[in-house]
Amino acid sequence: MDVRIEQGRLSRFLRLRGGIVERRLATRTARVADIARAEAPGHMGEYVDWHIVEGARGLEGVITCDHPAVRFVIEGTRPHIIRPRRAKVLRFEVGGQVVYSTLVRHPGTRANDFLGRALRLGR
Repeated sequence: MDVRIEQGRLSRFLRLRGGIVERRLATRTARVADIARAEAPGHMGEYVDWHIVEGARGLEGVITCDHPAVRFVIEGTRPHIIRPRRAKVLRFEVGGQVVYSTLVRHPGTRANDFLGRALRLGR
């Protein structure tokens, strides 16, 4: 009696949808997504989601953040001027006082790569 293990069949069996590899990958991807939610500034963590996709080299775990400002947070911004678009002046509060201005010189923001940091911490 012979027992043969065919690498191709074994590999396909392990990588089936719902199989052991997908379950392990889903667990790890969910863990990294949880770290990303915790590391994200403000309410941005509410926009972090994950899923498993079939990639060119097999199954892949994908973590996304679809907040409209995520690019500015991850890459940072340079100093810039903010002008009103629809109104004649900008209105905001400084120290409890309401202030009006025709422009604001924003100092820029440091990059905060919370998704990359989550990936490094989740390994």
